[in-house]
Parts: sequence; C-alpha cells; structure tokens
Amino acid sequence: MGFQGPSSLSIDAKGRISVPARHRDELQTKCEGKLTLTRHPEGCLLLYPRATWEIKRNEIEAYPPEARPLKRLLLGNAVDVDIDASGRILIPPELRTAAKLDKDAELRGMGAYFELWDAALLAQREAKDLESGEMLRLANNYLI
Repeated sequence: MGFQGPSSLSIDAKGRISVPARHRDELQTKCEGKLTLTRHPEGCLLLYPRATWEIKRNEIEAYPPEARPLKRLLLGNAVDVDIDASGRILIPPELRTAAKLDKDAELRGMGAYFELWDAALLAQREAKDLESGEMLRLANNYLI
C-alpha cells in the first residue's frame, strides 16, 4: 500500500471523519477496513492499516529503555478503529483532544500510513518549516 496526497475533511459532531474514497477502497481490500490510530510527538495523529501497525508496533516494543517516553506516547495511545458501513472512522475523544482536532482536519498520505492534522495547525507547521530554511536543506539533501 502506498498512500499520498492531501484530503481536507470535516469532523462530525460524534468525532468521525469520512475516509476519502480514493483510499477507502484500497483500505477495505487490503486490510478489511481495520486501522490503528495513535499520537505523534509533532501533534498530529498517525493512522495505519492494522497489518502495517502490527509490524511498527513490534519495532516500537523493541526500542531501548531511553526511548520509553516515545514508546509510551505511541503504544499507550494506540487505538484500533474500523471503517464503518458509511466509510467513516471514529476518532476517540482523547485523541481528538491530544491533536487539537475540532472541525476542519487534513489527512495526508505518507506512504505506508497517514497523518491526521487539525487543518490550521498543519498550515502553521508547514509555514514555520518553510520559513526556517530546514525544508530547503532537506530538499537539497534528499530530492536533488
């Protein structure tokens, strides 16, 4: 599975998002709509197909003792979710609060997984990253 591209989403009153159709079919086919959500230290949520998460979880479990705070963040906040019959997933309240998700969200395909951001926070983050010059340095190192 390889996911890419942005999707602007709305979070409904019950805390659900609709999985974009272009990803939903592949997720239903490849992992039966079974996903795992967890926190990321940058403030977004990570959304993995369950089989991909299980591999990642094993890697995280093997982190050395000094990585315990990261392990706690990733594993301690991981929640299994399923795509419902209407193509939606429920984001638990604790994770919505942690990622400051309210109404407008942005889902970004990141290859094997997705990042789920509050739309305004992502815009601020990208602007800050571009202003710092770090993005250009990374692009020069990795793209060119």
